[in-house]
Amino acid sequence: DLKHSRVARSNARLLERLGAKLRFAGPASLMPADLGGGSIDEAVDGADVVMMLRVQRERLEEDLGDAPGEYLDRYGLTEARFATAAPDAMIMHPGPINRGVEIDGALADHPTRSLIVRQVEMGVAVRMACLDLLTAERLG
Repeated sequence: DLKHSRVARSNARLLERLGAKLRFAGPASLMPADLGGGSIDEAVDGADVVMMLRVQRERLEEDLGDAPGEYLDRYGLTEARFATAAPDAMIMHPGPINRGVEIDGALADHPTRSLIVRQVEMGVAVRMACLDLLTAERLG
């Protein structure tokens, strides 16, 4: 759900400045025009990191019209899709997760490839450290 995601926009700005090559994908109704986008299969193919985002159904003006499991099959990170990523690719997701919707539960919990728990745990601490650095420069 790139249309409603602050995570996607901040990552798009920062990660490209750091040299990352980003690919965005999702249903057309959830893709903002300024981020471009393609199919989930194209986005995952050969990727070093795959970051999924939660479908924010509470912000949608209309229902996606998907039956249980349909969104995952069409747009989510399944084991078959993830198999096309780079051999040592990692999985990220800022949380909270809709298991079985945007990401297969087994991938979310993968013991060596999923960074989701660590990402969620460290997110607040990293933001606090960044704010401290930024405000210390201005105050010092």
